[in-house]
Amino acid sequence: MNKTHFTLSALATAAVLSTLATPALAENPENGINVGGAVRVNYAYKDYSESSKDKAGDFSFDMAAIKFNGKLDDWGLAAEYRFTSSTDYIKYGYGFYDINPKWQLQFGINKVPFGNPEFISNSFWFGLPYYLGFEDDHDIGIKAVYQSNGWHTDLAFYKNPEYAASENKRYATDLYSGTINGTEYHNEETNQVNLRQTYTVENKGGSITLGGSAQFGQIYNSKTGNNGDRYALALHIDSSYNGWNLQLQALQYEYDAADAVDPNKIGVSVVSWQYEIATKGQSYSANVAKTIDTDWGSVKCYNDFGLMTPDVADETYDNSMQNVTGCAISAGPTYTMIDFIMGKNMTFSTASNDHVGLPEVGDDWDNRVNINFGYYF
Repeated sequence: MNKTHFTLSALATAAVLSTLATPALAENPENGINVGGAVRVNYAYKDYSESSKDKAGDFSFDMAAIKFNGKLDDWGLAAEYRFTSSTDYIKYGYGFYDINPKWQLQFGINKVPFGNPEFISNSFWFGLPYYLGFEDDHDIGIKAVYQSNGWHTDLAFYKNPEYAASENKRYATDLYSGTINGTEYHNEETNQVNLRQTYTVENKGGSITLGGSAQFGQIYNSKTGNNGDRYALALHIDSSYNGWNLQLQALQYEYDAADAVDPNKIGVSVVSWQYEIATKGQSYSANVAKTIDTDWGSVKCYNDFGLMTPDVADETYDNSMQNVTGCAISAGPTYTMIDFIMGKNMTFSTASNDHVGLPEVGDDWDNRVNINFGYYF
């Protein structure tokens, strides 16, 4: 089983579909259900894989998605389910109630409000926080959303993730219960509280959104019955002006599992793969993009950079880095993302694919090219 194959099915449609996942407050569409989705294929070339180089890359089916958005007066629903060549899974599925034009309640598998709203990335590959569990995550719970005069507040409680901790076939990164590289983990996420506050200032030609996020939760050990805890804090800025966009984020996190075999690392899983991350550290993101409108659509070119610095007792743990340079081309119902990905001591984008922030294997950057073609309906 190829370690990097499964990223393609989950990461492919993030930049397009996820931005449409949450119904906007203060809108009143006609009652009914809208059905949409996507079909995507993918080309990948990895310079650290001899077979990939021998074949000049691989072209494969990526994923298909079906999406529902519906409303009946003040009540509504939103859901998306995905199918790949090897599995299928839900991304989100929740009901919502518009209390008034400023307040909305969401209940079910909804998007965790943490970090820069929507994404801290522009590319197919997501930002580094995604691989730590802090970008485009969806869990089971209830969320209150407030929006008025530039202020946006999210307050949420999540009982647990969308799938059991022993399941690795999931869209977003969560704690994993199972064996990774000989270490047996019994950790489950539970009882999580999130608060995110942002303020947006509109100006001629653009806007700037300033915000802060906090997340606190427990880690249940299914073997011993004891609870540990976890937290994450982030400050973020998203600024746009005349087609330019700048995203900055600084994040501090810690997983303090009860009865841990090794307090320096913990297991996580995503898109049919599991790996280990440092239990404590910082993540820094800096992304710049430029969108150019054309007669037939638009082109957005970008560079997304992420740095993770472990902060554990084991001093052999090393930084992880990821840089993605690419362009996204929108034309009619099609959306194509062309990315050049560089990874160092990083999962999915390097030959050493089983960790983030652990001791480095080799000291070189690994490179890969990814082109994702999609049709949206």
